[in-house]
Parts: sequence; C-alpha cells; structure tokens
Amino acid sequence: MELTGHDVLAFRVHAQQLGRTTGSLGDTTVLDLGVQDTGTDGAPWALALRGLTDPPADELVLLWTLRGAPHVYRRAEAGEVAAATAPFSDADAAKRIFDAARPLKAAGIPALAGLDTVAARMREIVTRPTVKGEMSTRLTAVLDEPYLRDCVPCGAVHAYEQPFRLAALRAGLELEPGTSPPVLRPIPGFAPAGSAGARLDVVRAYLRLLGPATPAHVAGYLDATLADVKARWPADAAEVTVEGQRRWVLADDVDRLGAGPPAGTLLLGSHDLFLQARDRATLVPDPVRAKELWRTIGRPGAVLADGEVVGTWRARKAGKALDVSVDPFVPAPPRLRAAVEAQAERLAAHRGLGLRSVSVSD
Repeated sequence: MELTGHDVLAFRVHAQQLGRTTGSLGDTTVLDLGVQDTGTDGAPWALALRGLTDPPADELVLLWTLRGAPHVYRRAEAGEVAAATAPFSDADAAKRIFDAARPLKAAGIPALAGLDTVAARMREIVTRPTVKGEMSTRLTAVLDEPYLRDCVPCGAVHAYEQPFRLAALRAGLELEPGTSPPVLRPIPGFAPAGSAGARLDVVRAYLRLLGPATPAHVAGYLDATLADVKARWPADAAEVTVEGQRRWVLADDVDRLGAGPPAGTLLLGSHDLFLQARDRATLVPDPVRAKELWRTIGRPGAVLADGEVVGTWRARKAGKALDVSVDPFVPAPPRLRAAVEAQAERLAAHRGLGLRSVSVSD
C-alpha cells in the first residue's frame, strides 16, 4: 500500500481521537501509551481535546515513565504500566539512563540491578508525600559512589536524574498532580505486574497511535535500543510504503489508513502525543518551521487544522485573562482565524480564565 504523509497524519488524528466530543477513561486510546503532562497545557488539555473533559481524578495516576517524563495513565493499570514501560534489557536500561550507565558499568553493576537498588532505597524513604528535593538529599546519603554525580549547576553531589526518575515507578511511587517541585508518594496497593497486556505494550501502542512507523521511530520515542525494539516487533505488523519509505502498522489497522482528512481546528499542547512522533518531517516538512515547533526550551503549541500542522501558538496569562498569539505558517484565511479564536476561547475556559485577546500574525 502506497501512502502519503497526509494519509499518515489523518490516520493518527483518527487513532488518537483528536476532536472527539465525549469519551471515557476506558475508551480513550492515548491512555494506553500515556499522556505526557508537561507544560501549563499538559495532560488535562490533551485529554479534553479527545473528549475527556472532566475525568475522575482518583482514577488517574501520574508517573515518571517513558524518557523520564511525567505521564498520566489509568490508575487501575499502574502495575501493568510498570511492566510495559520498564527497560527491555540491561543494554536498554543502560541507554535509557544515559551518562549514569558509565560509572555503574565501571563498578560491575548491571544497569537493571542499579535501577532496582535505587528503587529499593526510594521505597524505604518515601512512606508519605515527599518533596523531590528532600527525597534526593536522603537518597544521596544511602547510595554508594557509582550512583552519584557531582552536579555543577546545583553545586552538590546527588543521584543521577534518569535513574532517579526511572526507578520511582519500580519503587511503587507516583507523582502528586499539580506540584512544583514534584512531590512523590506511595501508590496505594501497588503491585507490579509480571507483564503487560497487548493493549499497553509500548511498541504496539506506538504503531497503533503513531504509525505507520519504523523500528527506529519507536526506539527513538522510547529511548530504547533499536535491537530491543526489533526483537519485540509485532508478528502482525503489516508493511506499507510512505512516500517511498518502508514502514509498518498493525494488521488490524490497515483498513483505517484510507480514512479521509478530519475536519476541524485544534490548539495542541507543546507535548501532545500527536507531536511526539519521531518522523517529524512527516508532520512539518519545512526544517525552519520544525526547528521553531520543537524548540528545546520554550516549545510552543501547534495549530492543527484539518489534520495538518499549520502554525504555532502561545498563551500568556494576564491576571484573570488569557492572551493567545498564533503564528501560522502561511497567511491565515478568515475561516482559520475564526476557528483559532473559537479554540482560544475553549482554552481560556479550560484554564478557568477569560479570553482577553487573540492575535494572528500575517
């Protein structure tokens, strides 16, 4: 099957249920892979854009998982999420913890064993809600030298950041929503599962929500080794061609690749799953525009119109009001301007603010 980039984006909009008006925790597909909660318009806004506007807070859980980033999941599945998001092997764990792997290797400590050691100490320390800074200080005091680093910005010695984050769920700890700095607390009744079901399998979930894709795309999203991803490649993955490149999608989803482009305009948050795909050139072919959208610091949101990324946006709070500014990639026609204004109203209401202004650059 020969596909265009437009076909791919249309498939993802439908698979991720963007623009849906109603939904439930059980049928919201992005919760299978986790909804990143980064920035002012994080997981709650991402869920609202998929029809889940007021989910029961006690049925959601916020965890440090993929890439060490905070993600929201269904609380009832926390044990399976721990299994699904864990490193696949020692080599994979070493890749995911970055520079922390080097001193562990020099000390003869396998990366997975290192994560388990950090998790054990964290589990002993956090018996009540604990601020990250306090947790880090107490953790440093009970870890051996291979687990610690001299942090120049902090001017102190403390545990490496990625093992700290990736060990938290292994320790049965969740993040308290809305806290900055983060507060960790024990997950009530947490019991890690031996394995995760197919729905939560991260390789399959990527293909289902961000396909068609290659093993390299999936490995990049997970921070995993390419060899481990290839070893876990689904037997039912079907090959397709996207503008001359071989990619794969789950066989059950092949028939959905012909869906037409979805209508409507949305203001995607800066870390929305739709923007997390590792084939960025498919989303934004222009490298200059892509560089602006995926800035390392101060990343804007994306304007999604009829299944295409057509610009960036930012919002600034001014007292009890919100100002929204939009930079379209090409001059915006009246229809797009009106749609953006409607979505800015929606965003302001979501934040509990009034909308003061919407500016669209020429």
